[in-house]
Amino acid sequence: MGSRLHHDWSELAPECLLDIFSRLSMGQRWNGPMLVCKTWMNLCQDPSFNTVLDLEAEFLSSPESFYWWSPEFEEKVDSTIRSAVDQSQGSLTEVRVRHCTDKSLSYVAERCPNLEILWVKYCPKVTDVSMRKIALNCPKLKELDILKRNSMQPSEVKRLRHCTYVQYLSFEYHGDIEADTIVRHMSQLKHLELRLFSTLTDSAIVDLCEGCSNLEYLDLFGCGRLTSKGVTKAISKLKNLKVIKKPDFDVLGEALGMDVEIDLEWLNKLFEEYDGVEHNG
Repeated sequence: MGSRLHHDWSELAPECLLDIFSRLSMGQRWNGPMLVCKTWMNLCQDPSFNTVLDLEAEFLSSPESFYWWSPEFEEKVDSTIRSAVDQSQGSLTEVRVRHCTDKSLSYVAERCPNLEILWVKYCPKVTDVSMRKIALNCPKLKELDILKRNSMQPSEVKRLRHCTYVQYLSFEYHGDIEADTIVRHMSQLKHLELRLFSTLTDSAIVDLCEGCSNLEYLDLFGCGRLTSKGVTKAISKLKNLKVIKKPDFDVLGEALGMDVEIDLEWLNKLFEEYDGVEHNG
């Protein structure tokens, strides 16, 4: 039998190694090549290799836990974000995380002026404090999903209200105020999700679409105060619009505007029916 060839990975050029490492998720990178040797760890920490922080794969591959909603877990996520900012030396252009707080997002805003994508789901401790800093310091922002309630199903809301970690969670939105902030500081946005903004009004969404005329994707699902006439007028100002997700004006909007408690099970079924459906025109 012929002799076996033994490949020495240490002889690979840095460019080849970086190409290989780039195919790994953040978790795989941290638990793999960064632990092999100092050379590989230094490569993984190169600023040019750390322009994106995307933790979504790690969350999706793990079973959901109440621990995610604890202050201890939030601190771990915040620490991860701060480390990513430091490793990138302020060159982060994309951040996709969950369960962070104002502390880490303020850190991003102060040090990452080239940020283009910000995506933070399920973050009840993210407030206007950090969002104002993002708006003022990140003029290149194009894609924004900042809503701590965004994509949260009614059944999750009901469950989380009984969790001791999230008794502070507020589900009341100040839609017109946040819409005005977006218009004044994020006019170059192309992707915007404003789900479940129960206080967002027709006049505010019209002004927003006029001020953010480059929008290509707009999600208004569950915005109970919007009317069909108001949304139609608003999106008529968006010449580049490709996807619009509208509220269900006859059913969902009426339900979200009720003063009485909503049947969460019924509303959850409504979400399942309409969530992800693209309404064009």
